[in-house]
Formats: sequence, C-alpha cells, structure tokens
Amino acid sequence: MFKLLSTTGEQSIDLQPGRTVVVGRAVTSDVPIYDPTISRRHAELSLTDGGVKIKDVGSSNGTFLNGARVTEAVAAENDVITFGKVAFRVKEVIAPAPRPQVVPSVSAEFPGLRGAAGGAAGAGGAAAGTIVRQMPVSVSGGVPAIVTASPSGASHLKVTAQSLEELREKKLELLLEISKELSKQQELDRLLDKIVEFTFQVMNVDRVSILLLEEQTGELVPRISRGRTAQSSASKHVPQSIARRVVEDRVAILSDNTAADERFKGKSILIQSVRSAMCTPLMGTDQKVLGILYVDNLTATHSFSDDDLKFLIAFGSLAAVAIENSQRSERLRREALVLSNFQRYFAPNLAAQIAQQEGAVQLGGRKRPVFIFFSDIRGFTPMSEAMGPDEIATLLTEYFTEMVEIVFEHSGTLDKFMGDAMMALWGAPIAHEDDADRVMQCALDQLAALEKLNAKWKEEGRQELGIGIGINFGEVFAGNIGSDRRLEYTVIGDAVNTAKRLCDTAGANEILISEPFYQQLKQPPKVDPLEPIRVKGKSKKIPVYRLKR
Repeated sequence: MFKLLSTTGEQSIDLQPGRTVVVGRAVTSDVPIYDPTISRRHAELSLTDGGVKIKDVGSSNGTFLNGARVTEAVAAENDVITFGKVAFRVKEVIAPAPRPQVVPSVSAEFPGLRGAAGGAAGAGGAAAGTIVRQMPVSVSGGVPAIVTASPSGASHLKVTAQSLEELREKKLELLLEISKELSKQQELDRLLDKIVEFTFQVMNVDRVSILLLEEQTGELVPRISRGRTAQSSASKHVPQSIARRVVEDRVAILSDNTAADERFKGKSILIQSVRSAMCTPLMGTDQKVLGILYVDNLTATHSFSDDDLKFLIAFGSLAAVAIENSQRSERLRREALVLSNFQRYFAPNLAAQIAQQEGAVQLGGRKRPVFIFFSDIRGFTPMSEAMGPDEIATLLTEYFTEMVEIVFEHSGTLDKFMGDAMMALWGAPIAHEDDADRVMQCALDQLAALEKLNAKWKEEGRQELGIGIGINFGEVFAGNIGSDRRLEYTVIGDAVNTAKRLCDTAGANEILISEPFYQQLKQPPKVDPLEPIRVKGKSKKIPVYRLKR
C-alpha cells in the first residue's frame, strides 16, 4: 500500500488496490491539481507489485520519475513523481516497526574525527581519531585590510609582502575577499560600480572602463568609465584597436608604451595620450565573451608588469562570474515578473515563451488583427439570487477552471472575467496560421465540457448551466496596459464590441459568429445565416451566422 505526498506537504493522493486514479487540472478528475503546468487529464496512477504504476496520458508539460520524463513507469518507495512542475514523493501507508533509539557518537557520524576527550577512550571503546590541526576562525577584515596605500616595487598592485610566498597568499586572500564582495551585488549597475571601485582600490591606475557585448548586435557598449582624478577623467570610449584585439583573439593585453606600439596605432590612442594599458576579456561560461575590463596609465611608461596582467586576468574572471550571475538574476526577475502578470491569462507554454522575450513587460502595444471570443452564462443573475455566496463561488470556480483550461489547450489568451462572462483572444500576442480554427474548436469543446459538468451537477442535485458564445475577427489595439508592477494584456477596439454583441444575442448553448470570422476559417463548419444585427456605433447591421450542432 502506497500513497503520494506532495513535496510541499499540501496535498496527498491515496491509492487503493484495483482502482486507477486520474490526476489532472479538470474538476472532474479523481485528483484535481489546480496548477497551470497540469493538463486537464494529465496522468493515471494505480497500485502494482512493489510500487505505483504511472501512465502519462498525453500531458502538455510531461510526467517525470526522479527527474526523467516518462510515458509509463513504476515508482518505488521514496521516488519522486512530478506532474508538470508539481512534485509528489511515494510513501508506504503502513508505518514501519518501532526501532530502538540510538544516539550516534561523534566518530559514528564523522569517522576519524573526535574531540580531545574522545582520544582517551576506555579499554572497550573504539580507537580514537587524532586531531591533526586546529585553527581559529575569525571575521575577515575585507579588501581594505589587505591592500596598502601605495604599491611597492615594479608591480602596481597595492599589496606588500616580505616574501614571494607571502605575496601569493595575500593575492589569493585579496581575490577571495573581492569574490565575496562582488557576490553580494545583484543589480548590474551597482556591481559594475563595485568592480571599478575595487580596481582603483587594489591597483595604481589612472582610468578604468568596462564595456559589455550586446547579444543582438555583437557590439561593445561602454557601461562604466571612470578616472581617478578630475585631471584623468575617463573617456567613454576605450581605444578600439585594443578592444577589438582582446575580444576577437580572447587574449589579455599589456602594452608598455601604447602610443608607440605598432600593433595599436590609431587616432583614439594618440588623442587620449595613453602611455600604458592593460585589457582583459570578461569570459563567462562556455568561453563566452561578456565584455572587457580596461585600465590605463596616462603618464608612466612601463607602468605595468606581467604580474599586474596576471592579477587583472584573475580579477577579470571573478568580475565576469559576478556579471553573468547578475545578468541571470535580472533575467529570472524579469521572467518571474512576466509570469506573475501573465500566467493567469496565457497557457503555461505561451507564458514561458513570452517571459523569455526582451521587453515583454513594457507598456504599450500596436494595432493587429485578432480573434475575439466571448462566453456568458444565460440567466445567471436570477439563478444566483436563489444561491448563497459560497454556492456561487464554488459554481463559478468549477465552471471557469474547466473553460479556461480549454482556452489554454487551444493556445488562446484569457483576457478577463466579467462576472459570469469570459473574454479570450487568439492572434495576440503570438499568432498562428490556424487561429480561426483553434477558436472554433475551443467553442465546441467548451460546450462539450459543459454537458459533462451539467451531468455531474445534476447527479449532485445542483443547478445546471447554459452559455452563449460570440466570436468575431478584426483589427484592434493589442498591448500591455497598467504599470510595471501590474500589467494586463488586453485589446481595445470596435471588433471587441461586436464580439460582445454576438455573445449577448446568442441563446443557451448557441455559438454566433461574424462574417469576417467565418471567412478566416480554413475548415468552416455548417452554419445557418440569421437576421443581421445592429451594433452600437455602426450605421449598418452586420451579418451573423449560427453554428449548426
């Protein structure tokens, strides 16, 4: 006997011998899971010898066993089954027999490690481990505690030491402290400020610049450039001759006398009077160049040493990791913002697709041809007067859960709820060639699903429903309306009013469509022409068709 317990502890699935349990998002499922990554009918579960048999039934986001996607498999004790993104762990129903409590010794938990007292074990005890070395752990003083006021010797790194070994240790300690500080900065602009600040703090340089590569254009864009003093105020442009070489060859460069260097002859260097410069690529994962870190000196020839360049390369590597993490955090934050705003309105796969697009949460929009779908419960107002608030909420929740799932299954966008009415879109924000047929099939599937819901509600002695559906096609304004914290993707225009008018005119379980929509269908169904209807704001009546069922 087994059961499934969600990893969050909020839901469990009890399994009985000889019975197959259907897991899905539909309210008619044996185990309804209301998560956007769950399909209406996601998977089937049943008990088998020694475990739980899983069978995926064509879900959109898949069923997984211990992280591997499966179509059919058997899960054992403590295995993790994931439906979409909702995870459950397999647990035995029968509690294990009680066992005597054992308090483990230090050596049992950590073999070979014991305290000083453990070394004097009794005659019958196990052989004691030996403490090899003991070191106090103190709070670090950070970067300022390592660097000095000015460099010493040939190097321009502000670290002094009595020996080469001590110098290496201090360099490693310095890089470790820099890494700790950079990891605290999540916002990119603040991170770049910190990188420049550390560069001036640990090296004797006149100017520091960071340029980042734009993914779309492949161009180096200056992000920050700063001079140590007003007299050495940094230009916004690093010498392009050096920058190109660093990015294209993926090498760090040290030039002792840049103005006289034959490799870097160019007006930009001469104008800026650069005497000495170092530049290192900022290398991300998979050897991807994120940009460059550039430092220069305007006065002293032969100012930088090989050790300075090696340190700059190491420092640049830490900076690149921090920049990549910051960019990843920003991307995840943006995607989370999009998903939080849009996952209620779009199918899960469509919401994820939108979240990965740059500028997806910007305000504004544009005109585009869109299919508009309205549905409304017939006679709901008088019906609700005889129902309690909890009954109304339960009824609408079950009804809308099923209807919205069908919209998502056909790649539609939920625009809004209006009391007992629902508005959905196709063709925006992402269009498909067969959007008209998707809308049509969605309307038919909603009526079929309503029949099943009505049958269920009738058995329970509850009120049955009838709905009217109106569909139109036309050009509208489509875009994001709201603020950067709360956006709603919606459409505005005359075509929306026409679709609403068609829905209002439709009888119980009727589908009314406009002529523009009918003309867009690749597989038009049989229809009956009705009397043209008048729409507010239009001088002429519009042709209307009723779908034959």
